[in-house]
Amino acid sequence: MPRPHSVFLLLLTVLLAGCVSKADYQRKSDEAAHLATARTELERDYSQLLAQQQQLAQRYDQRGQQLEEANSANRALRQDQLRAAADIARLEKVLSERSASTGAAMSGMRQTIDRLEEVKRELTAQLEEEQLARQARIAAMKTTYDQLVEKMESEIERGEVTISELQGQLTVNLVERILFDSGQADLKTAGLQVLHRVGDILKEVADKEIRVEGHTDNIPISPRLQQTFASNWELSTARATNVVHFFQQRKGIPGDRLSVSGYGPYQAIASNDTATDRAQNRRIQIVLVPRQKTP
Repeated sequence: MPRPHSVFLLLLTVLLAGCVSKADYQRKSDEAAHLATARTELERDYSQLLAQQQQLAQRYDQRGQQLEEANSANRALRQDQLRAAADIARLEKVLSERSASTGAAMSGMRQTIDRLEEVKRELTAQLEEEQLARQARIAAMKTTYDQLVEKMESEIERGEVTISELQGQLTVNLVERILFDSGQADLKTAGLQVLHRVGDILKEVADKEIRVEGHTDNIPISPRLQQTFASNWELSTARATNVVHFFQQRKGIPGDRLSVSGYGPYQAIASNDTATDRAQNRRIQIVLVPRQKTP
C-alpha cells in the first residue's frame, strides 16, 4: 500500500503536469496547425514542381528530337555541299579544258561572219545589177510590144491578133483564119505576110526564147483528113512547126531560140460551145520568154 507522502508527490506531479501540458498543448496545437499548413503548401509546391519537371522533361525530349532532326538535316546539307563542291570542281575543269576550243570556235565564227558579210555584199551588188538588167529587159519588152502593136495594128483592130505582156512574158496570139485554111497546116499567103512583119521584130530580140504553140478547138479531125492528121494533136503541132520553119528559114532566127509545142484542144481560152468561141481556140501563140542561161 502506497505511502501518503508518495501519493502526495504523485498527485502534485500530476497536477503540475496537467498545468504545464495545457499551455504546451496550445503551443503544440498551434505548431501542429502551422506545420499542417506548411505541409499542405509544401505538398502543393511539390506537385507544381513535379508538373513543371514533367513539362521540362517533355520539352527536353522535344528539343532533343529537334536537335537530332537538325543534326540530320545538317549532315544532309553537308553532303549536298560536298556534292556541289565536287560538281563545281568538275565544271571548272570542263570549262578550263574547253576554253581553248571555245576561243577557237569564236574565232571561226567571226571568220564565218566576215565571209557571210562579204557574200551579202556580193549578193546585194548582184541584186542591184539584176534589177537594172530587169528594168532594161522590161524596157526592151515594152519596145518590142510597141513595135508589134504598131506593125499589127490593122489585124489587132479586126480581132485577128492580140498582143499581151505580163511579168516579162510577151504573147502574140494569131487566130487560125489569117494563117491556115480549115483542117490544113500549110501557111496561107496572107498568113506569110503577117509572119514576115512579126519575124522582123522577133529576130531583133536576141535575149528571148521564142515558143510557138499550136492550139485547136475540140471538134475531132474529119475522116477525110485523118490519114494526114490522126488527131488535133498532130494538126496543132504541124501548124506550129511550119511557123517555126518560116521564122528560121525565111527570117534567119537561130534554131536554138525556137521551140514548138502542140496542145490540140487542151488549153482552150473559150468554151467551145459556139462557133465564135471555137474560132478563138483555133490559134497560134508566139510566146517570148527570157532565154535560159547555158551552164
